[in-house]
Amino acid sequence: MQVKFNVIVAAAAALMAGSLQAQELVVKIGHVGPTSGGIAHLGKDNENGARMAVDELNARGVTIGGKKAKFELLAEDDGGDPKQGTAAAQKLVDSRVNGVVGHLNSGTSIPASKVYSDAGIPQISPSATNPTYTRQGFKTTFRVVADDVHLGGTLGRYAVDTLKGKSIAVIDDRTAYGQGVADEFEKGVKAKGGKIVKREFTNDKATDFQAILTAIKGAKPDIIFYGGMEAVAGPLIRQAKLLGIKAKFMGGDGICSGELPKLSGGAMEDGQVVCAEAGGVEGKAKEGMDKFKADFKKKFNADVQIYAPYVYDSVNVMVAAMVKAGSSDPAKYLPVLAKTEGYKGVTGTIGFDEKGDIRNGALTLFTYKGGNREQIAVVR
Repeated sequence: MQVKFNVIVAAAAALMAGSLQAQELVVKIGHVGPTSGGIAHLGKDNENGARMAVDELNARGVTIGGKKAKFELLAEDDGGDPKQGTAAAQKLVDSRVNGVVGHLNSGTSIPASKVYSDAGIPQISPSATNPTYTRQGFKTTFRVVADDVHLGGTLGRYAVDTLKGKSIAVIDDRTAYGQGVADEFEKGVKAKGGKIVKREFTNDKATDFQAILTAIKGAKPDIIFYGGMEAVAGPLIRQAKLLGIKAKFMGGDGICSGELPKLSGGAMEDGQVVCAEAGGVEGKAKEGMDKFKADFKKKFNADVQIYAPYVYDSVNVMVAAMVKAGSSDPAKYLPVLAKTEGYKGVTGTIGFDEKGDIRNGALTLFTYKGGNREQIAVVR
């Protein structure tokens, strides 16, 4: 009798477990960033932002279409390389992810976007700023930061109007991001009547800048703009100091990290570098960002570099669209995601225009003092 009772209990338990499993919805969120190579610390920062969002969503017990959702993060490394980026994108498509947050760089986000578009999978980039990304006619591409037209142009105007630059040199790393933001900076300078005295280029893996800096020194610029990432910008600033170049340095969000002073080998002087981050909050909204940074530090024992909050918001915006649509099926929640308006994230209010760009995107201007990054202003 006891044996029979145990069999019944076991059968009931199995039935209940099966029923619960049937009611649980597995949602796969893909993330891609360079977690190897010169900017691996930025890629890991992004991945941690995604992991934090996924862990919180699972702890909260989100339901989609009446089913409890279990979120899984599928993280891939693109090494900041376009070919590796498309391979990572295809791997996520083959894994049947419900959505993708990434990639970090414009140079990887743009080619990967076609892979996701062909598969009908929504992609939100937390940091790709090249305008081309959202201007290819794809319905699946979104971003939560302002683009280079806004970022580069604003910095160009700031160089002339506020920093009173008379002779300005421009260097870029020939990537989609670096060259794009440098081109827009140059347009912004010229629109304000500023003078570009030299335009040089390097690459995103270079370590020796003697030749281009010597050429630039002869033009006697008072401002040097670098379009690229901080792994190159730091050594560039250090070598410029060794050559006796006294110019101020400017750059976009690619150089605007807490690691820049260290990467420059302590060569930066207070106020010498001005950079802009695509995004920004002020007033009471800043309390949410401060809390996020504190929670992030507690969870990962690491400070936020640049983009982790934007990754965090991207994951949550994507899931909010799934909840509203009552489905994690990309074809069903994509139209809802495209109509996102007024979402309150830690990086500010998020809404998308018809191209998938963030509406009224903010920029935050920073400088460095005592080896620490200090906010100058938030502009729109």
